[in-house]
Amino acid sequence: LISTHGFPSDCNHEDVGFLSTSRDLAQMPLRSCISVMTGKMVGINRTSKYILVSGGKKVQYDHLILCTGLQYQVPSNLFTLNDLHDCVAARRWLCANFVELENAIVYGNSIDVYTTVETLLSLGIRGSRIHLVLPPPKPGMFCFTDPAIDKAVARAMGSAEVQIHHDCVLAQMNNGEHPDPLTSVSFNTGAEPLHLQCGVFINLSNKGVDYDAFKSINKSFLVFDSRLVINSNFGTNDPSIYGAGPLTKFSRRYYTEWSHADFNSKELGQELAAMLLHQFDPTLEPADETPPEMDYLVPTYKQAKIQGKLPGGYNYLHVTKPAALQDGGIVTGRVETGDYFCLHLDQYERVETLTCLSLKPLPVSNYLCLYGKHEQLLCQLLRRYHEGLIHDLYFFRESWCMAIFHDRFSDFEKEVRQITSNTLEALRSSAVKYLIYNQNLLPMFAHPGKL
Repeated sequence: LISTHGFPSDCNHEDVGFLSTSRDLAQMPLRSCISVMTGKMVGINRTSKYILVSGGKKVQYDHLILCTGLQYQVPSNLFTLNDLHDCVAARRWLCANFVELENAIVYGNSIDVYTTVETLLSLGIRGSRIHLVLPPPKPGMFCFTDPAIDKAVARAMGSAEVQIHHDCVLAQMNNGEHPDPLTSVSFNTGAEPLHLQCGVFINLSNKGVDYDAFKSINKSFLVFDSRLVINSNFGTNDPSIYGAGPLTKFSRRYYTEWSHADFNSKELGQELAAMLLHQFDPTLEPADETPPEMDYLVPTYKQAKIQGKLPGGYNYLHVTKPAALQDGGIVTGRVETGDYFCLHLDQYERVETLTCLSLKPLPVSNYLCLYGKHEQLLCQLLRRYHEGLIHDLYFFRESWCMAIFHDRFSDFEKEVRQITSNTLEALRSSAVKYLIYNQNLLPMFAHPGKL
């Protein structure tokens, strides 16, 4: 593992709950199985099969997997937050150096700018000292797909006196003079230019491929089309080199602009590992050959992406697939009271989108399990909602949902799907076996042994 900051450190803080926690990493004996090198790839030699790491060290490879992701593209008080290490360093600098009278400028148009503003407010920085500068939105791109969430966040920032500037394009730093330290930033607007004094500038406006990674890929003649080009099996034009994550995009022959940035990174990692395992474990049965026509289809990934914490103290969870949303939905609660919950179902009445805005902590791992589930499995959700029997979708915290949230439920679902030709009794028997086998963790359900 070659990483700019080495092996991931402590990830137990609630604000980075989307990462693998220290407990998750401890359950996998990674430290004893892998070699970790702190550094950065600056070159690839495909002929001799080695990569060059910052500092001049060469690292040989049999198979090379490129997962460098995308980074915000940087004086000492200008921060780009690309990973947990950057966030910790920025937080430490702010606590030690950010004086009482200076302003903080946050620039960008993704959800990262709102979570950053919330973090600055939580550090005790007055909202009147925070300037949120938003560039012109891209056509069809919205930070929040739900207008209720957008209004709630704007209202919360207004209450905190955060200064918001719309449709601004970064033009100049320090009036074109020496940029370190950064003391002022200028923006072009539709009218008069905007000039702001600042003590810290956090730039979250644009993510791109790291320059050293791009140079390494380009000089080694790997196909690059604004991203590293891969096929449906993570492969590049070199059979020994693979790619995954936001660094990559699918070849144009797929007639789509989808990339791995649209999908859940953990799921991608699992799929990549499963594919590579056949090359390293001789005891496994050979993988089935992919039919030629299937190689021209974009793979289907099912797990959802999640988001973070917003101004106003709101815990925000948005689970969806990379596609346009349908109108309507099942909505309970209000953003003003901090108990907003919205579900969208697809044409097959399965949960397609889930949005929560809550003033209380959310059981994120449990709610992620609802994604893709049929409404009848969720206590006939649609019928009961239209009959006025469901007033609060936070009823998913009740004990009846524990069987669905159980980590073995997916195995049970696969078993049920295999019983397509059997009778209802076989389904009932399978359900009873599942509950009996897991009765120590699901004591709230009755089964024949209890009756």
